[in-house]
Amino acid sequence: MNQKVIVWSVITALGGFLFGFDTVVVSGAEQAIQNYWHLGDFQHGFTIAIALVGTMTGAFVGRMPADQMGRKAALMIVAIIFLVTSLGTAFVNNWYLFVVLRFIGGLGIGASSVIAPIYISEISPASFRGRLVILFQFNIVLGIVISLLSNYIIVTSYHGSWRLMLGIMAAPSLLYLILLRFVPESPRWLILHRSQYDEAKETLKIINPAGYEQEMADIIDSKNKEVKDSSSEKLFSKRYSRLAWLAFLIAFFNQVSGINAILYYAPSIFTMAGFDKNDSFSASFYLGLVNFAFTMLAIFLIDRAGRRKLMLIGSYGLIISLGLVSYCFHLKNADGHYVIWLLMAYIAFFAVSQGAVIWVFLSEIFPNQVRAKGQSLGSFTHWTMATIITFLFPAVRTSVHGHGEYIFMFFCGMMILQLLFVWKLMPETKGKSLENMEQTLTMH
Repeated sequence: MNQKVIVWSVITALGGFLFGFDTVVVSGAEQAIQNYWHLGDFQHGFTIAIALVGTMTGAFVGRMPADQMGRKAALMIVAIIFLVTSLGTAFVNNWYLFVVLRFIGGLGIGASSVIAPIYISEISPASFRGRLVILFQFNIVLGIVISLLSNYIIVTSYHGSWRLMLGIMAAPSLLYLILLRFVPESPRWLILHRSQYDEAKETLKIINPAGYEQEMADIIDSKNKEVKDSSSEKLFSKRYSRLAWLAFLIAFFNQVSGINAILYYAPSIFTMAGFDKNDSFSASFYLGLVNFAFTMLAIFLIDRAGRRKLMLIGSYGLIISLGLVSYCFHLKNADGHYVIWLLMAYIAFFAVSQGAVIWVFLSEIFPNQVRAKGQSLGSFTHWTMATIITFLFPAVRTSVHGHGEYIFMFFCGMMILQLLFVWKLMPETKGKSLENMEQTLTMH
């Protein structure tokens, strides 16, 4: 594989780093923000949650600039959004403007989850596509870890300045904007949307020196079929119905596994298991480290084992670990350390399966003409479910006080359904060209 392709993928995947950093960094600043503007509970919750609303919106509309302006130009807009909103939230003194900036920052997160995986999948050789696209997920996890570390340093060395916590993201945002100037436009977008064959050919030569002519012919053939078929750009047509369901279901199960609830509310879950506040926060950090380590393992495995096999292994592991966590809460007097170890196992199985596979799978199953729309559907489903579960979890936790087993029993049940989905419906996509999958997965 040409080193330039690796560099382009690494640069593009930095959008995932900003995604992860921006999502979590506010956790260290939210109490100070509440005190600064003297916010009530509703205003406080609204201030934090508005970014999720922006993320859902960004996931829904992110396909538009990606298709109309190009993958590269759309990514540069995302970088500018991150840069402006990080500086804006750090310096603004008006709460209403702060909320607007939080919403716009969420647009950047949602759009990056659509555009970056698409771009990487479209420049990747088929045999390396999985491990290159998974760099996006790896950078999300890395961004989360670095944001937690950054918050800790600011709390211990800079008097916990919430403005510095939010503003420091301007540095990687500016770096991302600069580096994007050195990546080429997606050759598939150039052919399909601009008919710029010569420029696309030069990039394909670098990506696939031995087979670029055949690959270019396949892309042009895909474009010609699109012209003949008037419904080829309609995502919810009969032709793409199977793919739309696959995208919806993998994104749905990603969130009903409980991953965001467990990561966002880990300290309170450990408190439910009998730990004091300090031990709960340290245990939460261990979950982050496990997530990081097993995401690295997934990079090694995804093109070797394949997407479907990882999802099968992960489903079994998630069912067992969630079931045992539920049983520990049912016993009530069980040693809380079992809960830590079981949730670490849960994070490990999630990171190496759903966490690794979702963005890769979504970016490769759709044909060229509807790839951005399909990625947008999956990402929008993912963020909608994340928002719903994040909002509902505190209320559910309160309503089942003393009966935490019911929460984990529900997540376990959802993973049994996921296992059936993977076993019966999910196709294997490793090693196949994007155009080859168009022929095998769509209904003609």
